[in-house]
Amino acid sequence: MSKLRLGIDLGGSKIEIIGLGRDGREVLRKRIPTPQGDYMATVMAVASLVETSEVELGERGSVGIGIPGAESLASGLIKNANSTCLIGKPLRRDLHALLRREVRLANDANCFALSEAIDGAAQGAAIVFGIILGTGVGGGLVVDGKVLSGANAIAGEWGHNPLPLPEASDLPLPPCYCGRSGCIETYLSGPALRRDHQQHSGQQLDPAEIDRHAALGDATCEATLRRYEARLGRALAGIINIVDPQIIVLGGGLSKLDRLYRNLPACCGPHVFSDTFYNKIVPPAHGDSSGVRGAAWLWN
Repeated sequence: MSKLRLGIDLGGSKIEIIGLGRDGREVLRKRIPTPQGDYMATVMAVASLVETSEVELGERGSVGIGIPGAESLASGLIKNANSTCLIGKPLRRDLHALLRREVRLANDANCFALSEAIDGAAQGAAIVFGIILGTGVGGGLVVDGKVLSGANAIAGEWGHNPLPLPEASDLPLPPCYCGRSGCIETYLSGPALRRDHQQHSGQQLDPAEIDRHAALGDATCEATLRRYEARLGRALAGIINIVDPQIIVLGGGLSKLDRLYRNLPACCGPHVFSDTFYNKIVPPAHGDSSGVRGAAWLWN
């Protein structure tokens, strides 16, 4: 196998590539804007980024790509992607033809979890659950250094489970873009936190502002964050009861709320079917770079 691992994070606004040497050190990083709403332009942009990076490094590499969706095991077409121009397209097949080599695809949350499991905040843990709390809510499960994708390639998609034990303040169940109501994503994404605060206070604040005001003693902002932490605690307890990961790594914009790491164990604990709570909830070691690094590590 090539000494050079190339990882690509195919996002809605940017395409980022990273090159990792055999020892895992970063040897290259570039990013370009994602062509908007144009599938073939996106495919060509990814292929061009790979080819120019290899020319720059003077070496051909393996290619792994993290995408905001999943590849159907039945058809090989992309599904569940919030970059809608990818839906129903044979992305891996088209890139294989352009790059003349095997290309590995994985959900971006799986890439995040893999990066943190291999050489990040969860290094050495047997079971790792990585979650994304951002524009949406996703998750990835890594066991013994390998991503578990599942029978339908949806393992870790906890954002579209229903929120457990909804309380009066959680009602009515919010509609989700997936067609259901009451999905975890509708409560725990960044937009959901902003919307919840506005509904209870009339204020339009982003999560960082809510956190800052709460730290200064604003009771309304504090109440918003406590509702959020209680919901997240119940949702994570369901994951713990099923796979019991040694480490849960939080990613996405809301992972920057430091108070989550202090408060979540107490929010999860009452809903975990155990007399102990040894699971660790930690921030990512690689920050916003975890996804693209994990794409490179798909060739591990």
